[in-house]
Amino acid sequence: MIFGRSERGKPPVEPVTLKILVAGGFGVGKTTLVGAVSEIRPLRTEEVLTEAGRPIDDTDGVEGKHTTTVAMDFGRITLREDLVLYLFGTPGQERFWFMWDELSEGALGAVVLADTRRLEDCFAAVDYFERRSIPFVIGVNCFEEADRYPAEDVSKALDLDPDVPVLLCDARDRASAKEVLIGVVQHAMAYAADRGRAVTT
Repeated sequence: MIFGRSERGKPPVEPVTLKILVAGGFGVGKTTLVGAVSEIRPLRTEEVLTEAGRPIDDTDGVEGKHTTTVAMDFGRITLREDLVLYLFGTPGQERFWFMWDELSEGALGAVVLADTRRLEDCFAAVDYFERRSIPFVIGVNCFEEADRYPAEDVSKALDLDPDVPVLLCDARDRASAKEVLIGVVQHAMAYAADRGRAVTT
């Protein structure tokens, strides 16, 4: 069994597998986060930015970025013996947004990564998940050269519902990124429980 683990004399545990999306604007750190936490070699579909794409690809604020995700990133992390997350990083550029519907099929929830220098770049992802009632958290990727703001200020700037968590993180750091993923699972479960109570009352 691929994922099953067992102690001597006990049957292997068949884990629950959950699908989580990692979304956000161009160059915000989606590929980095998936790569930081994945326990398998992550699948990446990156292509080199070209002169032909320069009028389309907005690199203001991320001038050092030379590649872009054109389909998705994929990784896997085992949170507990009985819980495995499959991570799907969405492409950040508008010309690839047509793929989001397929990637979001069956997703438990999402991380919307945000860069405070380009906060408006995550508006589209926030709007997408709100419209489709997919629970999400905001992961503020704390770039070294970016100003730091309290989570409450980011929430107000994005006009979020009060129950949407805003978590500060470093997408390069495995422990930090893992905490964001745990936050998504917890929020999604609370969201599902609230909807269930609303349906039965």
